[in-house]
Amino acid sequence: MDSSPFQRLRYVRQLGHAFLVYPGATHNRFEHALGTYHLARRATTLLGERGHLAGVPADDIPLVHFAALLHDLGHYPFSHSLEEAGLLSHEALGVQQLRHSEIAGILTRTGVPRAVERVAELILGRSGSPLQGLISGSLDLDKIDYLTRDAHMCGVPYGNVDVDRLLDCLTLVKADRGGLTIGIHERGAAALESLLFAKYQMYRNVYWHHAVRSATAMFKRMVRTAIARKELDPEWIAQSTDEALMEKLRALPDAPLAQQLRQRRLYKRALELPSSELPEGSVDWIATDPDRAERAEDALAEELGLKAGDVLLDYPVKPAMLAVDLPVQRRDGSVDDVDLDLQRVAGALHDSARRFRVFVAEPRSVKADVILAVLEAR
Repeated sequence: MDSSPFQRLRYVRQLGHAFLVYPGATHNRFEHALGTYHLARRATTLLGERGHLAGVPADDIPLVHFAALLHDLGHYPFSHSLEEAGLLSHEALGVQQLRHSEIAGILTRTGVPRAVERVAELILGRSGSPLQGLISGSLDLDKIDYLTRDAHMCGVPYGNVDVDRLLDCLTLVKADRGGLTIGIHERGAAALESLLFAKYQMYRNVYWHHAVRSATAMFKRMVRTAIARKELDPEWIAQSTDEALMEKLRALPDAPLAQQLRQRRLYKRALELPSSELPEGSVDWIATDPDRAERAEDALAEELGLKAGDVLLDYPVKPAMLAVDLPVQRRDGSVDDVDLDLQRVAGALHDSARRFRVFVAEPRSVKADVILAVLEAR
């Protein structure tokens, strides 16, 4: 915890630009990492007390604790914005930090065989450990911590989760391919459903709030422009903090968006459509192809008589956010998948939370059919 890479997380906000909408959302990745670590220790203690860890290698347990603590080590400033902008994933960056920083030596000195590589595998979701599901999966401890923490700090009622019930209902069950994997006892079904709806409510009302997404779109465009002009180095950004990055951006000769974000002068919505009103798959590429999205933005700006960069598109996607694919242990000892109806509800909630938005620097009246026609041509 006292290492430089971990201490950097004190200065990386958990929710990026959400503090521009929810003033209390100034909590950071450092405290979230501690919370996830705490939950990991609670989970393994409860599993051990119930005798569920008999088939788990003893050194998997401290490695899961390390992975919970270090899972966000590689996070960029301002949450997930820069991954959306096309930069390397924070998990990949975190693994680089594990292998090439003082933390590698610290993990090696624990004496656990292959500690660095095994923690990296847990963070990437590629471990064969029966406890992998505690670090990445439908019911991982990261989600449980950030939902409750984010809701509390934002002052909203949406992220309420019965943490004690969820932890108490964790179990290890036989996986399809043999071996063991994290599952949940059926008496925790109601708590699992509450987790699903808490995630939906937080994405709908906090993470994907229109003003948060406007600020995020402005920030992404600004950083992409600076990188394209060779004014910023992605490797430097990965080691930076929120304020260090913003100071650098404000010091650039031609970065008006930096000052606008500082003063909370956000782009306004010219158009907002729920996913149900869009042709299927018509604009999904906005979330996955930032280069194409930028070209489309500038084409729309020209169409609306605005300058390049004065129109920003947003259509966030997080297909795994409402995943509920973990096994359920029934009271008779049998193991099933989560109810198919619940899985269908999860998919519908994801679609319901998504909004296609066009943000503009200056007020403009736009028609949906005109916008979609321009995007289809791109």
